[in-house]
Amino acid sequence: MLKDSKAFSGFSVKDIDEALKFYKETLGLDVDKDDEMGGMLTIHIAGNGNNILVYPKPNHEPASYTILNFPVTDIVATVKGLKEKGVQFESYDSVYLKTDEDNINRSGGPLIAWFKDPSGNFLSVIEQH
Repeated sequence: MLKDSKAFSGFSVKDIDEALKFYKETLGLDVDKDDEMGGMLTIHIAGNGNNILVYPKPNHEPASYTILNFPVTDIVATVKGLKEKGVQFESYDSVYLKTDEDNINRSGGPLIAWFKDPSGNFLSVIEQH
């Protein structure tokens, strides 16, 4: 029934204009704002043709899990570049998850680093070749 549907993901933010600035200017993504649809944002993702809907929600509560992963070929350079734009990366030091001085998890699996958007939603960059 839905097998051929071109599904897309969406998530909420507390402040749509703050989100627009972060996703468009800080992260450099292709983002449109649709004022006729209540100010919702559409993030256009390169390569796969799917879009992500970002919608304002007055009682927004950030997700406690990663809502969006960005595959990159050079995580060290990407993390450094985002830090230069003011993005703050998360640090972890537990039995299951440990990030290094660059805020990159190298403790098994792909190299990955997490950060939050202005609404507190978790995002990541993940190295893939």
